[in-house]
This record gives sequence, structure tokens and C-alpha cells, in this order.
Amino acid sequence: MGQVKLFYDRDGNTLTVWFGDKQDEYVCEETGEEVILMKDRAGRVIGFEKLNFTVPATERLQVAFEAVAS
Repeated sequence: MGQVKLFYDRDGNTLTVWFGDKQDEYVCEETGEEVILMKDRAGRVIGFEKLNFTVPATERLQVAFEAVAS
């Protein structure tokens, strides 16, 4: 995995995470848990969007990543 890109829209209350090229988005699938999966033509998940995601105005969004050996 190369880069992970995060976009937080405080006004729209969404958090969008891309770990693939967003230009490759072909179809979106709603999971029913207020999460939308973005997939490429091969059906691989290349990103997701969390709806109704909020961070209190007095706090900053903090993100931590952990690498797992495959």
C-alpha cells in the first residue's frame, strides 16, 4: 500500500479515506452502517466514506496507522 489520503468535511460530516487512486473509482456500495465503499472495476475496495462523522469543534482529528506484516 502506498499513500493513504484522508479528507474530513466538517460541514458535511463525512470522513473519506483513499488507499487507492480515486480516479479508479468505478462503483460505490453502501454497507448499511453509514459507510460507503468505493471500488475499482475489478471490485477491489480503494476507499471508503463514513457518513455522519463528527469531531467536536474544540478537538482536532487525530489519526494513527499501524503496519501489519503480511
